[in-house]
Amino acid sequence: MGAAASGTTTAEERDGLAGTGGGAPPRPARPRLPRRPALLLGAAAVALVAGFGVWAFYGSAWLRVERVEVSGTRVLSEEQVRTAAGVPLGEPMASVDRSAVADRLTRRLRRVDSVEVVRDWPGAVVLEVTERRPEVVMEKTGDSGKFVEVDARGVRYATVVKRPAGVPLLVVERDRTAGDRHFGPGTLRAEAVKVSSALPPRVRSATETIRVRSFDSVMLELSGGRTVMWGSSEYGAAKARSLRALMKARGKAGHFDVSVPSAPAASGG
Repeated sequence: MGAAASGTTTAEERDGLAGTGGGAPPRPARPRLPRRPALLLGAAAVALVAGFGVWAFYGSAWLRVERVEVSGTRVLSEEQVRTAAGVPLGEPMASVDRSAVADRLTRRLRRVDSVEVVRDWPGAVVLEVTERRPEVVMEKTGDSGKFVEVDARGVRYATVVKRPAGVPLLVVERDRTAGDRHFGPGTLRAEAVKVSSALPPRVRSATETIRVRSFDSVMLELSGGRTVMWGSSEYGAAKARSLRALMKARGKAGHFDVSVPSAPAASGG
C-alpha cells in the first residue's frame, strides 16, 4: 500500500509541506552585531572605572590624611607619638606604609612596646599604642637619683627621676666565682624579671628589693624586714604556691625559703 493509503506521511513529504506554506513560515534571522566593538566598549569601561579608582585613591583630595589620632598612651604624650610616627598630613591614605610607621615608632620611642597602625577612612590614621610597663627598676649607673625601667622581657627602655610605686628595685651583686662566669649582668637581670613576674600579687606589692647574686641565688626583701630566698627562676608557679601556703601558716616568720618548692621552710619571727 502507498503512503496516502496508509495515512502516514514520509519525511520527504513533511519537508515538502514545510516549504509550501502548509506550516508556519520560517522566522527571519536576527542580525548579529559585530562582537569586536562590544568587547572594545567593555574594555574601555573597565579601564575607565579602574582609572577613576586609582585617581580617587592617589590623586584626589578626597582620600588624603587629614589627621593622625593616638590611643593607648599612659606616659607618652600624643604629640610625642605623632612626631615619632612621621605620618605627613596630605599624603594619600592608600600610600601610608603602616609597617614603616610602626617601625619608626618602636625605634624612636623605646617606651613603645608595639603599635597597630589603622587607616580610618576617609581621612584619619589611628595609632593604637601599647607602652612597656616596668617589671623592675634599677639605679642608673653614675647618675644617682635616677632609675632605669626594665620591662617583663628584661628590656631597659626608659630613665625616670622617680621610682614608680609598687615596682621592686633590682640590685645585681654578681658572684664572680668560676662557676658563675658565664652568667653576665644581662642574664641575671632576665632571671630577676622572671622571678618578679611569678610572684603572687600580695608578695609583689610588698617586695621592695630583688637582690641577685647568681643564677640560682635570687633573694626578695619585703616590707617589715622580711626576706624570701627564691633561688633560681625555675618552677616559679610551684614556688609561688609554696610561699602563699608558708606565709599563711607562718605569717609572723621573718625569713622564708622556697628555693626547693617541695620542701619550703620558715624561720625567725
